[in-house]
Formats: sequence, C-alpha cells, structure tokens
Amino acid sequence: MNETRVKKTLLIIDDDRIYCEAVKDFLGREPVDVLVTHTAKDGLATCAQQPIDVVLLDQQLPDAEGHTLCPEILKYNEQAKIIFATAFPSFENALIAIRHGAYDYLAKPFEPEALRLSLVRALRTLELERFEQLQDYQRTRESEEAVFIGGEGLAGSMQLVELAAGSSSPVLLTGETGTGKTLAAKTIHYRSARSSAPFISINCAALPESLIESELFGFEKGAFTGASMARKGLFEMADNGTLFLDEIGEMPPHVQAKLLSVIDDKLVRKIGGASARGVNVRVIAATGIDLGSVIGKSFRKDLYYRLSVLQIHLPPLRERRSDIPTLCGYLLGTLSGNKGIALPHEELERLMSYDWPGNVRELKNILERAMMLQRGVDLRPSLLLDHAAPSPRSQSVDPALPGGDELLLLEEMEKRHIRYSLGQLGGNYTRTAKALGISLSTLKRKIKTLQ
Repeated sequence: MNETRVKKTLLIIDDDRIYCEAVKDFLGREPVDVLVTHTAKDGLATCAQQPIDVVLLDQQLPDAEGHTLCPEILKYNEQAKIIFATAFPSFENALIAIRHGAYDYLAKPFEPEALRLSLVRALRTLELERFEQLQDYQRTRESEEAVFIGGEGLAGSMQLVELAAGSSSPVLLTGETGTGKTLAAKTIHYRSARSSAPFISINCAALPESLIESELFGFEKGAFTGASMARKGLFEMADNGTLFLDEIGEMPPHVQAKLLSVIDDKLVRKIGGASARGVNVRVIAATGIDLGSVIGKSFRKDLYYRLSVLQIHLPPLRERRSDIPTLCGYLLGTLSGNKGIALPHEELERLMSYDWPGNVRELKNILERAMMLQRGVDLRPSLLLDHAAPSPRSQSVDPALPGGDELLLLEEMEKRHIRYSLGQLGGNYTRTAKALGISLSTLKRKIKTLQ
C-alpha cells in the first residue's frame, strides 16, 4: 500500500506531436515525469507496463475515440486521474467523458495555466485518496494481526514470525486451512524492512496450469496467442517487496524449476523474452499439505529446501482452545462495530469443546452467522455447530453409518462421507477432491447439496 515513487507520472495520449512537446515543455517544472504516446494502442501499452497517475487524453485519436479508453486505462491503473481534452467541446462530450471515468474536462485550445491547475487538483486528489486508503488499510492490518495473534497458543509461532521479519530469507508456512497462514505472511512483511514496498499474493491452486507461469513471470507481446501486449509478472510487481505463494504444493513441476531459478539468481525472464531482469523479492510460501510426503514426486526436493530456510507451523485451533475466548471477544467486537457483545461462560465452554476443523476462519463464520440469525436474543453460536463440518477427531466409526445398524440412503451416505473427508483434510477442497477421486468442480457441486 505504501508509495515508493517520489514523482508522479503524467501520460499524454495525443496524435498532435507539436502540442505534446509544448505541453511537456510547459510542465517541465511540475513534480511529474511526462510520458508521450500518439495512439490509443501505445497509450494502453504504456499503462499496462508501469504505474500512471494522471492521463491527458485526447478525444480524437487515429485508432480510437478517447472516451472509450477511459475504462481500459483505469483497469490497469485504477487510481489514475484522466484529464479529458477535446477540440470539439460540448456538454454531451463532457458528460460522456465523465461517465466513462474522466476526472476533469478541458476544451482545446486551453490556456496552459488551466492545464496546470487541473493537474494540481488531480495530484492533490490522489494524495488525499492515498491518505484515506492508508488509514483504512492500517486499521484493517491491525485487525488482521490481532485475529492472527489471538492468544498464548501462537506464542511460539509468533517468535518465529518476528525472527522471519528481521531477514529476507524465504519462509515456508505450514498448517491447516483457516489457521492464519496468509495473515502470518502479511505480519512478516509489514514488520520487515520491506513494509513500504508491495505485498502481492497468489493462490497457486486457484489458477489453471496454463496461466500460473505467465502470472508469475509475465510475458512479451506475441509470446503466445492472445498476448496482444507485454505484461509484467507478479515478481516484477513485487520488486523490493514480498511475494506470497499460497498452496505452493499445487504448483506445476515445470513452474517449480523456474521459481527456484528466480529465487537463487534474482533474475526473471518473461515468457517470450530475450533477456532477464533483476528483481529483489522476498518469497513466502504456504501449504496445507505435508510437502515432505510428496518430495521427489509432485514437488522438487531442491525447491523444498530452498523455501524452508525458516519453517513456521501454525497449530490448529483445537490445539489452542484457551485462545477461543480471546478470539471470540475480538471477533464479536469487530463484527458488531464494538458494541460490547459478549458470550456467556457456558457458551464459551461449548465452543471450546468443539474441534473446529475450519479453525479461526470457521469460528469467525459461525459468530457472524449467529449475529445474523439470532438478532434480539442472546447469541448462541454453539447451536449452529450441528450444521458445520464434523470434527475430524470425532469420527471414530464409518462416517456413512449413524452409529448402529441403521441403514442409510446412498445419497445420505455420500453426504456424510464428503463431510467426513472435508473434516479430515482441514476443509481443503482441492485435497478432498483428489482423495475422493472426483474433480474439484464436482466436489463443489456436491457440497452445495449439503448446505
């Protein structure tokens, strides 16, 4: 969230070359770097390649009408302020520009001072928005860290988190789904010397194998079908900061080899690129599976040892039940807007006796659901636990059987087995689908019938 550039960047998109040079010369003393392009295609390519703060956009371009570019510019640089300029001023044109995302509207020919004032307003607006975002982000970050820390049960893990924050070595976070691996990664980053640089995350299980390589390393124009312009990868975007690779165990082997090379050499080569670019990125990886059991099979041994310079395990909530009252107090305060909602002692005892296969994430969801469904009465979130996934430790018999000799319908047996498998595997959909021998989409469709 923190801005590391001192100067802002103004991009001019206009086919009048003399006009562009005049504007560039006039703005020479302003606190902006001025870039110039003369077509819509080149302007969008520049927006895709680097951060742009202000765009001076002409209405009539050789290859497009200017207002149609506004959404595309904002897609690449959502904070950018677009100053729309046209030699055909009208109320209708101004309205169209504003509707498409323009910040200001100038009619050509305009006085140079009018442009300067518009630029100053745009830069001030950017700074104000930036300040508000940082305030909101700081509050969110403090809330997330409080949920992650949560009590004495994570004291040992927090010591390692503090140790990791003092170095730039790779870190491997392990633990079940919902234990706070993402929050641990954020805590390491924001307590490190890299806190002013980007924190960028990617879930390796959420992208198809064909996309993950281009997302990580970027690609050059024409590298493959559909690559109409060059694009930075996440390593370049995270330069001087941290890249968090969640579900690293799902990364394809050929991408693992390239990842190892980038970590060791600190050089990244785009797909289709002829040269490599230096990057300074700290890698934090996370997994909910035992990587040691798949080394040499689906996961490279050399990458495993490179990532686990420092390995931090986050224990499940059932192994730190004493933290549940602290977590409940904090979560209820956050969910209610600090209205002082508290759970009675007997209710906390019921929650502490549950095994929480979904860990802190499940606890938060149960409390939030209770607040929605039990308005006007004392909260009893424990009443909702019967509808949650069963505890992995509570299943000592065949999950398809009710405990005796009663026979069940096949559909009910399937539902119970899915619930049981989810509980055993910490709520991880990808691992559960593999264990059951079905596709991820099939599992998700069947889970809908459980709700």
